[in-house]
Amino acid sequence: MSLLLIKNGRVIDPANKVDGNVDVLVRDGIVAEVGKVMTNAETVIDATGLIVTPGLIDMHVHLREPGDEEEETIASGSAAAVAGGFTSVVCMPNTNPPIDNEATVDFIYRQAAFAGKANVFVAGAITKGRDGKELAEMGQMVRGGAVAFTDDGSGVQNPAVMLRALQYVSMFDKVIMQHCQDDTLAGQGCMNSGYRATVLGLPGIPALAEELMLYRDIQLVKQTSARLHAQHISTAESVKIIRQGKEQGINITAEVTPHHLLLTEHDCRGYDPNYKMNPPLRSEKDVAALRQAVADGTIDCLAGDHAPHLRSEKELEFLLAPFGIISIDCALGLYARALIETQTIDWPRMIEMMTVNPARILRIDRGTLSTGAHADITIIDPNRRWTVRVDEFRSKSRNCPYDGWELPARAVYTIVGGTIQYQLIP
Repeated sequence: MSLLLIKNGRVIDPANKVDGNVDVLVRDGIVAEVGKVMTNAETVIDATGLIVTPGLIDMHVHLREPGDEEEETIASGSAAAVAGGFTSVVCMPNTNPPIDNEATVDFIYRQAAFAGKANVFVAGAITKGRDGKELAEMGQMVRGGAVAFTDDGSGVQNPAVMLRALQYVSMFDKVIMQHCQDDTLAGQGCMNSGYRATVLGLPGIPALAEELMLYRDIQLVKQTSARLHAQHISTAESVKIIRQGKEQGINITAEVTPHHLLLTEHDCRGYDPNYKMNPPLRSEKDVAALRQAVADGTIDCLAGDHAPHLRSEKELEFLLAPFGIISIDCALGLYARALIETQTIDWPRMIEMMTVNPARILRIDRGTLSTGAHADITIIDPNRRWTVRVDEFRSKSRNCPYDGWELPARAVYTIVGGTIQYQLIP
């Protein structure tokens, strides 16, 4: 029997409405007790001045395996996750080949077990080959352990296909996670459509491309008993659409990324492809609306959209470079800068958006420090100011715009299943 005791920390467990200075005892990888613990333990962590939370969950990461292991692997991506304080991640299916069958789902879980770092959960593709035409065998992928379905990187363009997907997935009580973008409107755009794109001479992606598909999908959800999750929301109007949907009782949730909370289209002025992402960076007005949506609960989760690419790809000109950036190594600090430092929300609310909320959406047994729960725990120093050094990331890729940024908080311990997988050396 192994015992791990975390003493003197501020324990924030939104699932159980706990916020106080108590201890956490872990026995054989399971949470045994939360309170004033008198038991001696083999390993003791003094968490004085630190925040102790359920293990953080990122429900939107790209691990690139199988197919693009030169950009990221399940092993490197999960190592980056624990270094960032995340004990669980959900990998997207836009791999090569896509995760659109039970065998590939099983492969991901085997590789994750072999890596032995973060818990890696699998989102399967909605359609075969992610081509938007024919439904994938979602039932078989559920049998293999898929926790959600998405064609992320592409929105399902055909409304009839999307309706069938919603009807089918409701049989298994899984969530459809949609990349909301109408490709006929987005075209070959590479940044936010508007004045700045015109000045830079770059084709734009209009906000309407996101908003139109989001509105369409909410109408489709009304015809089913399915659950819809809107990925990486980026516009003020999208916030309004989601808010109205929730007021009408529609079963919809949403996430926002750190880059859409911190960066704007103005950052594209230097033609640096590290600021090229999809959906694109929007306006200051959109950023303000997203922060307000976090504050009022319209947006449910914080998700990183960690998207590794080769240096050679991101060194192409802006128009030709691929979309996406990495951030999982530093996402916690980015959220603290965007939301805590600006007094948009407090630590309990932010922890809720990174633990119990994604766990409930995904229906996974994580995100809590309840007695008997998996001992996935993140310990955060809320006053640890540090400077982002991209070359020190555990990720294999370096396509990150935050190099040199000073951030106000950092994970100092990441514990997965009772085992310390990451410890920040002072």
